[in-house]
Amino acid sequence: MYFFLANLSFVDMWLSSVTTAKMISDFLRENKTISFAGCMCQIFLAHFIEASEMVLLVSMTYDRYVAICKPLHYSSIMSLQRCTGLVVSSWTTGFVHAMSHLAVIVQLPFCGPRDIDSFFCDMPLVIKLTCMDSYNLDMLMDVDCGFVAVTCFILLLISYTYILLSVLQSSRTGASKALSTCSAHVTVVVIFFVPCIFIYVWPLNITSLDKFLAVFYSAFTPLLNPAIYTLRNKKIKKALKRFRSYYVGSQEKV
Repeated sequence: MYFFLANLSFVDMWLSSVTTAKMISDFLRENKTISFAGCMCQIFLAHFIEASEMVLLVSMTYDRYVAICKPLHYSSIMSLQRCTGLVVSSWTTGFVHAMSHLAVIVQLPFCGPRDIDSFFCDMPLVIKLTCMDSYNLDMLMDVDCGFVAVTCFILLLISYTYILLSVLQSSRTGASKALSTCSAHVTVVVIFFVPCIFIYVWPLNITSLDKFLAVFYSAFTPLLNPAIYTLRNKKIKKALKRFRSYYVGSQEKV
């Protein structure tokens, strides 16, 4: 679990760095511009990291499934080689997904205006700047993004269905422990997947909502993930309680 959490933290660091740094610098500038190369880099890295994190979250769910449904075989199934292979698969899937977008968009003819109503370059917004009918291209990109997001989401649902069925057949103590183990991961999955599905899969096109959700999953989600997993860890909670009692005791002595 901690092997996957370390990789999730690394991915979240990149996810927040791709768009947030440029957004903060634009707050301090009157002329908010980005080069074509910089725009293409944002598109590539954003989709690369988002798709990688989706597959990584599926891998973490599989890890929880093996731990809860097949605890006696956990060490043999989730070996370091298997965990490394799952992480490499997540990065490979993200790279292929991002390259499929980049290979299409760099060949498109662009013309004015060159204004994007968002704080970073994203596929649906950049496609609107092309000198061609973009309906079919929009559909193709939505299908591409939707396939990755929906497939991962379905795999997550299947894994948690098996986990819930296994939990219902176990004792009350075991069920409570299993649900407590999975609650942090479920929370992270919801706050990451819901904004992505609304932006890339949902048929509605509400710019203000899309911008809010884009800020949420690119800036707030990487910030919330460590807090969610930390507060669900018993050792961390005990350490915080000891620190609080020590701090309160020191204040009373003063």
